[in-house]
Formats: sequence, structure tokens, C-alpha cells
Amino acid sequence: MKLSQFRFDLPLNLIAQHPTKKREESRMMVVHRKTGDIESKLFRDIMEYFDDKDVFVVNNTKVFPARMYGRKEKTGAKIEVFLLRELNKANKLWDVIVDPARKIRVGNKLYFGESDELVAEVIDNTTSRGRTIRFLWDGTDEEFRQMLEIMGETPLPKYIKRKPEDEDKERYQTVYAKHEGAVAAPTAGLHFSKELIKRLEIQGVRFAEVTLHTGLGTFRPIEVEDLSKHKMDAEYYKIDEIACSIVNKAKEGNHRICSIGTTTMRAMETSYTAQKLLKPSEGWTNHFIHPPYNFNIADALVTNFHLPKTSLLIMACAFAGYDLMMEAYKKAIKDKYRFFSYGDSMLII
Repeated sequence: MKLSQFRFDLPLNLIAQHPTKKREESRMMVVHRKTGDIESKLFRDIMEYFDDKDVFVVNNTKVFPARMYGRKEKTGAKIEVFLLRELNKANKLWDVIVDPARKIRVGNKLYFGESDELVAEVIDNTTSRGRTIRFLWDGTDEEFRQMLEIMGETPLPKYIKRKPEDEDKERYQTVYAKHEGAVAAPTAGLHFSKELIKRLEIQGVRFAEVTLHTGLGTFRPIEVEDLSKHKMDAEYYKIDEIACSIVNKAKEGNHRICSIGTTTMRAMETSYTAQKLLKPSEGWTNHFIHPPYNFNIADALVTNFHLPKTSLLIMACAFAGYDLMMEAYKKAIKDKYRFFSYGDSMLII
């Protein structure tokens, strides 16, 4: 398929700027793949579609405060540094994106905090905006982490046109987030409150956890018309024995497996056996799922409403079928569903 087939006109006022008051009170569009029926519900109604022994697979990655503001030595020019990932813990080496890139060169020192509490040195260029920096830090690793928490800001995506507020620290994070490493929240999971999870568990639904540290590549626009030529950024993932045993037991008993989000789906589709069972593994995945594609593990997907021409929308189309998904998106725009990270949800079954 061609990239241009995933274009649609999205009114900018439909991009949610704030989360709903309560997590599970976001709207939920339910798309039935067999019949083509489309229903409008609230997210808390998800309980109606699942039974005892069905499994929800979630991504337990945790967003860290990746966006930092500082200044350059000598000139004092304001700069933004976006932390992507830690390359070497002992040496405090980080892969980052800088802005404005043309002014930040190898050898420059960068200062953060009113009293220069944190200093970093640029040691390499990786891409036009990418740099490797080394934080100059004498304290313990724990103190360094605390300093990053203080200096860093919740990395709300650029389409959310406001400064992060205190509420975002909690709301741009799933209630089951455990392993720090993501620079973007796995947004399908934001709709779950602890109470809703409890109610689902009482109903007999089991939860399995995998980890995929969402990178900025998630938001990167695809620039090739021929989708088979698109290269995804690699992201770290881990699937352990416990998750595999929960998922495979349900599969063998013909119970439903619902992937909570596209990141979870990508992790699972990176690691399955010939018998279409989930297998434990850990590493980096750049798996790009686009139509036509046969899914191996999940038979249901919860996802948000995505922007045009993104890998997220393309995966949703691969799962639901292109025509049905495009019809659902037309309806979502007509019915004013909220789009993007803080937007409403879709259940595809």
C-alpha cells in the first residue's frame, strides 16, 4: 500500500490538549471486524466485551522527564535538550536531540538549573539534530536521577500546544508504569484507572505485562510513499516467561488476547513461535506492521485515534482492515472524537 492512502483531513481542534477528568470516562469507539458495525461507548464499558480468562496485554514502560531547558556556555543562549536514551550509565553518556541544533557543537558545555546544578558536555554528533552528551556529575547515581527529575519536564508531544502542568506527571503515565525508559507514553493504557483494572480482574480478565520503551520514532512522519521501504527506529523491548505463560494458556484455551496499544502489539509480533505462541525474548525491535499483515498473537486491540500518515494509523488499518478503519475515522471526525495522546480510545474486536 502507499502512504498517500493514509491521508485524511483532521481538524486541529480535535487534537486533545488535556486528558478527560477521569481516565475511564474517555469515549470509546468499538469497531467490529466481522460485521463492520461501529458503536459509541465510554472506555469503562470495555468490560462488556470480555469474559473470564481473557487476557489484556499491557506495556509497563514508564515515561521519564525527558525534556530539559538549559543554556550554552559563554553565550548563555537558551537551548532545549531532549533525552532519548542512556548509552552508558557509569559515564553518564546520553543520546539526545538538541534545539537549535546549528549552535550546539562538539566540545560545547551546556548548563542546566538556575545555579548550574547540572553540566553536560557535547562529545559527538549523531544526526543533524542528534548529539551524544556526557553529564559531568560527581554524586551518586540516585542523586543524578533525582536531579534529572527536578530539571526535566514531562515530554508532552509537540501537538499538545501548552506547557506541561503538575497534572501531566501523573496523567501522561499509565497506572501500571514500572520500568523507566520511554520518552512517550503508551497512550492506549492511559484510559485504565486502578479501579477499572480491579473490576476487570474480579470479572476474571487476566493482565500480562510486556515492556517496550517508546522512542520519538513513534511520532516521526513516514517520508516514503512505498511503505515497504520505511525503516522504523529500533526500540528496546522485553517479554518475560510470566507474560508468555499467561498469554499462551489463554490462547490454548481459545480465550481472547487483547493488546493494549500498538507498542504492545509490536513487541508481541516481534517474538512468537511457529505455533503462534508468545515466546520470551529481549532486545531491539524495528518491526513495522503495515497491510497486508497476519497477526499472530492478539485478536483484539485498544488504541487511540492517530494522526494521518503515521505508523500507528497504518498498524490499526492492518488490524481492522483498511476500508473499515477509514470509515471509522470519518465517523470519529464527524462525531468529534478527541485525537492523539490525550484523546479518546478505539476497541477493535
